[in-house]
This record gives sequence, C-alpha cells and structure tokens, in this order.
Amino acid sequence: MKITTENKIQQEIYLYFKLNYCLPKHENRCMIFSVPNDSSNAVEQQRKVNTGLLAGVSDLIMFIGTDVYFIEIKTSTGRQSDKQKDFESRVNILGHKYFLVRSLDEFKKIVIFAHTKI
Repeated sequence: MKITTENKIQQEIYLYFKLNYCLPKHENRCMIFSVPNDSSNAVEQQRKVNTGLLAGVSDLIMFIGTDVYFIEIKTSTGRQSDKQKDFESRVNILGHKYFLVRSLDEFKKIVIFAHTKI
C-alpha cells in the first residue's frame, strides 16, 4: 500500500496547477500559493502570529478569474482540526469556495469546473 503525505499531495497539486494555468503564456492566467503556517520554533511561530498568521487557514489559495478558492489538503484518513473547520465556515459565510482535497484527481475536477466558468 502506497503511503501519501499531505506535503506530497500538496506538491503535486501546486505543480500541476502552476504548469497548466499560471504561466505567462496561459490565457486567463491564474494564481496559486501556499500559506505556510507551521514552525518548529516557538519564537518564529509567535512572530508569525503577531504578523497575521491565522490558525486553520487553508493550505493553498487559488485565484481563477475573479473567484477565490481555499484548498485544504488531507490524506485519505486525515481530518480537519476545529480551527480548520472554523476557517472553512468563515470562508463559506463570506461567499467564497472552500474544498477539502485528498488527491490530485479530486483537485483536477475542481479546477476543470472552475476554469470553464471564466
């Protein structure tokens, strides 16, 4: 059985999207970026909090046209924390789109749907 980490899934998603939708040659050029919100150092973590780090923020933020998508990456058995669930709720209340994604294939379905709207 192949074990896949969240980092591996996120890397696959990021590279796929960047190479297929974000290059200068792409019509309706899109954008995707990560929000690093972890640290092994307590001082560094506090500095991040003091400068705007929001606990529970999604792993990736993606822009397609005028739409903003918040993408949380989990393995097949991964679960959202309470702070991630709260972030998802806030995103939805504000009218944006939030997705919990467990594979590159799941992500591709979201992108294909979203990209056909622009």
